Amino acid sequence: MRSVEVADVFRDEWSRLVATLMREVGDLTIAEDAAQDAFVEAAVRWPTDGIPDRPGAWLMTTGRRKAIDQIRRARRFDDRLPALGAQAATATSFDAAASDEVEPDAAQILDDQLALLVGCCHPSLAPDAQVALTLRIVAGLSTRQIARAFLVSEETMTRRLTRAKAKVRAARIPFGVPTLDALGERVGGVCEVISSIFTEGHASATDTAFIRGELCEEAIRLAALLAKLVPTDPEVAGLHALLLLTDARRMSRLDRDGRPILLADQDRERWDHQMIARGLAELARAHSFQHGGPFQIQAAIAALHATAPAFETTDWQAVLRLYDVLLPREPSALVALNRAIALDHVRGPEAAIAALDAIPPADDLTGDVDGYPYFHSARADILARLDRWDEAAAAFERAIACSTNESERSFLRRRLQGLGGVNPRS
Repeated sequence: MRSVEVADVFRDEWSRLVATLMREVGDLTIAEDAAQDAFVEAAVRWPTDGIPDRPGAWLMTTGRRKAIDQIRRARRFDDRLPALGAQAATATSFDAAASDEVEPDAAQILDDQLALLVGCCHPSLAPDAQVALTLRIVAGLSTRQIARAFLVSEETMTRRLTRAKAKVRAARIPFGVPTLDALGERVGGVCEVISSIFTEGHASATDTAFIRGELCEEAIRLAALLAKLVPTDPEVAGLHALLLLTDARRMSRLDRDGRPILLADQDRERWDHQMIARGLAELARAHSFQHGGPFQIQAAIAALHATAPAFETTDWQAVLRLYDVLLPREPSALVALNRAIALDHVRGPEAAIAALDAIPPADDLTGDVDGYPYFHSARADILARLDRWDEAAAAFERAIACSTNESERSFLRRRLQGLGGVNPRS
């Protein structure tokens, strides 16, 4: 069997396996380690024995046996051994047990996965711990991959994950299926964690590469999983739609040197139109609930960009109206900045620069806009169109100083060098 098939099974089965084992053994570390050991054994056996007819059942049997071994070694959770042993010992031989295994029903698996995802995003955990645990426990990324996402050593990330799991145990963070009230309170936090993962992938603030496709893809997979687990939440559907519609432009966002390409200059033929169709369908599903929130509004804005045949034909009036609705609900520097850009296309650069300059430099709502490179590059762009060249150059220099991404800095330097020679919006 080809290794890609093992990888495909891993993507499909990892979170299901960890979630079920977590419910059965009640310990996150044991569940994760047992699932990992099961996949290690699969990677050894399947290339020679062939993939089982029911790989999920095979992995579940193996995972339970690995969990039993760990519990026996640790001499903890002894009360879980009889039930686990009865579930794992359904036949005398290993292969027979794998084929006879009774998998949890679909509803139970979905409940387990929801409990796992919500537990990893518990508010008592620090935001970076929520992201790291979600990437490790739910998405199945390796510690090395997560360390790269945080730009730390693998040893440092191992310690962080260990501390996070210790906090889970010490605080007795529940991994049971949340009640409807608890889910209503927590699902927004889960959406924010997934959005944070996508944001780092879409425009990296830490890596040398501007786009980190693997993080974009993991965030979309997590959003799709959450949409399956909570199918009637309009904000979950809105988040899923937003990520699909945004990531559909990925292939056109960088030049051959890895530098960003502005939306106005992107080759729309290179956009993933199948992904756009999926995003529009998910947005329509979100709209069907007749109740919208920030993610759904952002997805509607992304849809206007995704469906415009050309940059010049974008319905900027509709974009501005949506930002006018979004800003009171999401009073952040990014939303205020994007509204000002839409205002530029509707009412011109004088109105846009006034809106940008009205954003407070830093407060609890907008964040530190003065340290935000996109704010300064947008000001530079608009100032140049007003023939305020010295101010535009200073704004570009400030954007370069604020950026932490080398590809982005290179892009901004090129735009600074072009001031006075070409239209800065091109």
